[in-house]
Amino acid sequence: MALNANSDDRRPSPEALLQAAERERRGRLKIFLGAAPGVGKTYEMLASAQAKRQEGVDVVVGVVETHGRVETEALLPGLEVIPRQKVDYRGLIIEEMDLDAVLARRPKLALVDELAHSNAPGSRHPKRYLDVEELLAAGIDVYTTLNIQHVESLNDIVARITRIRVRETIRTSCSTGPTTSK
Repeated sequence: MALNANSDDRRPSPEALLQAAERERRGRLKIFLGAAPGVGKTYEMLASAQAKRQEGVDVVVGVVETHGRVETEALLPGLEVIPRQKVDYRGLIIEEMDLDAVLARRPKLALVDELAHSNAPGSRHPKRYLDVEELLAAGIDVYTTLNIQHVESLNDIVARITRIRVRETIRTSCSTGPTTSK
């Protein structure tokens, strides 16, 4: 049997293998996208996280804002909640996600609500999406939420309809991932 001289052409290059290995090490991101506040993004994120927990996935809550909604709060029991970090800003204590605690805990899945959130001054990253990027780079999967008006390219359209303009936006690009502007 003769060897095919072109058999090496079908093998992936070393660079392609390294890129594939890098993708497998990175966490995966799932965004629960909604049309407006109060439509059930956080509720659905928590319901999905509870299903993952029932499957045996190690899930922690990095930060979730229930906004006092009883039905949303009812989905928290059974999920480990990482205590928030207290940041002193001009004498005001602001509670933010404790990124270092989530990284140290190393869950399979972290819940990080409100992707477009601006972190308190003094936090490691100015924007929450950068916290999420760090979690993903550490190999931690992330579930997050985002309102459509926070997508920069849709901000003007939503503002014309609602007469409300949000300042916290995320600019998306297929090649570079999310970035934010203020």
